[in-house]
Amino acid sequence: MNARVASMLTTPVKGLRVVERSEIELGPAGVQENRRFFLIDGEGRMLNGKQLGSLQAVVADYSTSERTLALSIPGQPEVRGVVETGAAVNVRFFSSEVEGREALGPWSEALSVFAGQPLRLIENDPGQSGVDRREGGPVSIVSTASLERLAEQGDLEAPIDARRFRMLIEVDGTEAHAEDGWLGRRVRIGEAVVQPRGHVGRCATTQRDPETGVTDLLTLKLLAEYRRDLDTTEPLACGIYGVVLEPGTVRVGDAVELI
Repeated sequence: MNARVASMLTTPVKGLRVVERSEIELGPAGVQENRRFFLIDGEGRMLNGKQLGSLQAVVADYSTSERTLALSIPGQPEVRGVVETGAAVNVRFFSSEVEGREALGPWSEALSVFAGQPLRLIENDPGQSGVDRREGGPVSIVSTASLERLAEQGDLEAPIDARRFRMLIEVDGTEAHAEDGWLGRRVRIGEAVVQPRGHVGRCATTQRDPETGVTDLLTLKLLAEYRRDLDTTEPLACGIYGVVLEPGTVRVGDAVELI
């Protein structure tokens, strides 16, 4: 296998637009800045791009060392400040209850105005992963060939933008869905070693344009046409998730090797 890291995508706030990174630091909880924050509604339930696709029009930038968070929201001036947090709050994160702390500052109000409903910005407790599978899957991987296979299924003229799938690492140089066979194996990615543990079942978020959040491609229908009956850990799978065994730096172009 002559595979390489093709791209890496992160966002400081879950549900907002993912942005390409040239270098990341992988630790036990994944990338420290990735999904460090998330949004909840008035009932204390986490919201993401599945419920509010328009969030993908918002770009966030966060500095861990300076504790500054900046949001670029369409139609508003940039919202920037130093993050301070309030008391701990228990919130619904999918089917689980997790603890976080509300970020005190201008971000909740600005996002509420943009979304047209009350939203509160919550910071994960330090050391916790804010991705969908939390500590059980802070690393997600999809191959370029898998996205090409999906585009072929739909007779699409243009490539499928990897940002639709919001995966941490895109790998080039493999066959389509080769990553399905990596479960339980150790995979060296740059300086880090990860162990994939399951397949990532896809949701309606992948059907949204990664910049506007508008539904414009029926990815779930295309996946169902050729992957519905596969023996995967989650249905309509495209990509895998796993844990970090050995922390390290990962850069675009780094080798990806099965150990």
